[in-house]
Formats: sequence, structure tokens, C-alpha cells
Amino acid sequence: MAPVTLGRERGRRRRRRPMAEINVTPFVDVMLVLLIVFMVTAPLLTSGVTVDLPETRAAPLSGQDEPLAVTIKADSSIWLQDSPIALEDLGPRLSAIRERNPELRVFVRGDRHVDYGRVMAVVGAINQAGIAKIALVTEAPRRTAELERGPGR
Repeated sequence: MAPVTLGRERGRRRRRRPMAEINVTPFVDVMLVLLIVFMVTAPLLTSGVTVDLPETRAAPLSGQDEPLAVTIKADSSIWLQDSPIALEDLGPRLSAIRERNPELRVFVRGDRHVDYGRVMAVVGAINQAGIAKIALVTEAPRRTAELERGPGR
């Protein structure tokens, strides 16, 4: 003889209990992949033109936005960020950049062996492009104690 069931119980299904654990394995996998990608790409982001900068005791400038770098190498070639540019093309290119960013700052990096007139020609071209925030980049002295004492002391 079959057990007697009420009509209500026949249509019920067994409910599954909610899972109380969170599976973090996919999250950890994604984080590890991102970590590896950033570790590989971070050194590539710090590229630049090698130049022998003069030394000074001036304090570094503080600022939040990334400045634009104009470099004058020892052979008097001019570089805008990582690409070479002619002096005649520097002004128009900076004017176009300034239109997108009116608060543009330009760092001028000149090799210590470059003629001062060449550096001032570059600074003049930057100024004619309408950029007022120009900074000359130098290196901090290696022997600050000797410089503070003075020569022969």
C-alpha cells in the first residue's frame, strides 16, 4: 500500500541551502595576472633621453601634473619628450599642446656642455608658444657637504 500524502506536499521541491562560502580563486588569479602585467610595464614607462645635467643646490619644484620635457643634448639636438624635433617646429607643436592644456608646465633639460645661447633659444621658442611655466632642470650636487663649506675649508 502506498503512503498517503497530502496535496500540498506533492508539489514541493527540496530547497537548497544558500552557500556561505565565497570562491576567491578567480579573484586571486586576476590579481596575480594584473600584478605581473604592471611589473613588466612599469619599467617601460620611465623612458627618456640621457643627458648630463648640471648640478645646483636649488630646491626641487613641487607639482601635481606631469610636465612636458624638452631636452637639449650635448650635440645641440632638441627632443620633445622622447622624439627629436627641430627648433622651428617646437613652438607650433607646444602651442597645439597648450590649447588642450592651458596650465601646461615645461621642463627644459640642457646638457652641461651645450651653449647657453642654444638653451635660451629653446626657452624663447617655448615662451613664444604662450607657455609661461618653464623650469630648468638640474641635478642635486653629489657632495653637498663640500659645497656648503665652500672651497678650501
